[in-house]
Amino acid sequence: MAESTHPNAAAFPPGVSGPALRALHGAGVRSVADLAKWSEHELAELHGMGPKALSILKAALKGGGRCLRAS
Repeated sequence: MAESTHPNAAAFPPGVSGPALRALHGAGVRSVADLAKWSEHELAELHGMGPKALSILKAALKGGGRCLRAS
C-alpha cells in the first residue's frame, strides 16, 4: 500500500479501509492510541468512516485496554 493512498496504514489494524484511513489521517489521528480522544459519534461523522472500520478500531482499542471517549 502506498503511503499517499493509505496514510498510516501500518499504525492501524488490518481491515480498516482506505477511505477510513484517509479520514483518520485528515483528522490528525495517527495511531490507535489517538482514538481514545475521540467519541464514536465524532469518528462516525468523518467522511469515509463506516461501521466496519469503527468496529475494527473499537476492538483494537479494547484490546489495548482503552476505549473511545464518552460522547
